[in-house]
Amino acid sequence: MNTPDKPALWTKDFVLLAVSNLFLFLSFQMLIPTLPLYVTASGGDQFAVGLVIGVFTISALLIRPVTGKGLDTIGRQRLLVGGLLVFILSVAGYYWMTSVALVLLVRFIHGIGWGMATTAYGTIASDLIPAARRGEGMGYFGLSGNLAMAVGPLIGLWLLEYSGFGPLFLVSTCLGTLALILSKTLQIQEHVPPAAQRGAQPQKESFWQGLVERQALFPSLLVALFGMTYGGIISFITLFGAEAGIADVGWFFLVNAVFLMLVRPVAGILFDRQGPVWVLLAGGVLSALGLLILSYSTTPLTLIAAAVFYGAGFGTVQPSLMAWTINRVPPNRRGAANGTFFSAFDLGIGAGAMLLGAVAKAVGFAGMYRFSVLVMLVYLALYIGYLWIQRKAARKAKERRHISASASGDGL
Repeated sequence: MNTPDKPALWTKDFVLLAVSNLFLFLSFQMLIPTLPLYVTASGGDQFAVGLVIGVFTISALLIRPVTGKGLDTIGRQRLLVGGLLVFILSVAGYYWMTSVALVLLVRFIHGIGWGMATTAYGTIASDLIPAARRGEGMGYFGLSGNLAMAVGPLIGLWLLEYSGFGPLFLVSTCLGTLALILSKTLQIQEHVPPAAQRGAQPQKESFWQGLVERQALFPSLLVALFGMTYGGIISFITLFGAEAGIADVGWFFLVNAVFLMLVRPVAGILFDRQGPVWVLLAGGVLSALGLLILSYSTTPLTLIAAAVFYGAGFGTVQPSLMAWTINRVPPNRRGAANGTFFSAFDLGIGAGAMLLGAVAKAVGFAGMYRFSVLVMLVYLALYIGYLWIQRKAARKAKERRHISASASGDGL
């Protein structure tokens, strides 16, 4: 039952948005394990496969801040539809690309569509979710992406094995189209800047002020650090498995995705009831433990244990940081805040892959994951330092109010 203290979350628009997001992520995740095979079938080598990942990340990273600003000025619906159209046309275009260079070109455009669409989805979700249930709502909304992460690669590999690249790209295109159709049914509230609402001229701001939301910078720094550890996992865990003698590292991704889905709603409810402190601290500790266990893993059982802890930490930290980011900004700056947040996460993944790759070359993959534990300790130290500064400032403000009240009383 909905009450003023617990407003409705599962509205028609929220459900449609989550299902639309599911279709988009399924379309994307189907291509994660299969597109590298398409590149090699087109004559590409391992370097070309790496470029496929790199150019996509770069284009998504570049477009997110611009999209965030556009969401706050041009409008949510236009940017969402535009991003989905670019995404769909890119997926369909892969089939006709006959060389590695053309595949890389389409991949760059594909990243633009992905960056636009996912930034728009996150912003619209934050608009639809009541403020009192934002942590819970962002947790549930993220489940659609996690579900696609768990089953999308399996669907893609199955289609490739039994049908080939043509049907694979066709199904991926159809899923993106379904996401677009559902997005057109949404009743989206656009947030016009207050100055424009009054009919006044909006205040001029620099190009960079419009792209980056300052209130989102600290949560974005934390998610970038977390993204560094995630970049080390998705980039090197297969090679780590070979080094440690673990035959099937796929179990890590499956168990990680399951615990992501289990923990997200619980962490969201705790965020709404208790605030960000305990969920962000607990999530950081769980992730650090997961990485530590992973660094010592030599059997599938210890690998699964690492996935349990890291998945629980990821499912706690990422949606909570996103909800905290949204709570720190006004509605007409949510687009810029989401653009800043997602860009930081993408940057963290890319930087983590490069930095940790260099560490692995020096000390091996097990040593690399122990170094990743240090990254999570930096995350915890920064957040604890932030809490200490905030509480010190609050205490000084309280003392000033007390002195002011005492002075007023003496005057009476």
